[in-house]
Amino acid sequence: MAESQSPSYKERKVITIGVVSELTGLSERQIRYYEERKLVFPERSAKGNRKYSFADVELLIDIANKREEGVQTYEIRQDMIRAEKKKEKKLRKELLRGEINARFGIQKER
Repeated sequence: MAESQSPSYKERKVITIGVVSELTGLSERQIRYYEERKLVFPERSAKGNRKYSFADVELLIDIANKREEGVQTYEIRQDMIRAEKKKEKKLRKELLRGEINARFGIQKER
């Protein structure tokens, strides 16, 4: 994998569920429940152990805060889906703008 494509330290899935539990204050059962609800997506090691990233830890803290405010996991998931769609739409727009600029030789203003 090229250096530019390797995940940042924040995205690398290297943290065990026990450490995530300590960092977030959530029980391992709660963390697994959020995985079941498709709110967090850990990777699995060769032995099948869950591995999380620092970004996952931040996400779990955000989820826990929303749950304390009474937000249901379904609503949190829907918000995540909407945010992802918005992010994809913005990326498509930027790519299209880049293609148009390249096609017509438009230089970016400095």
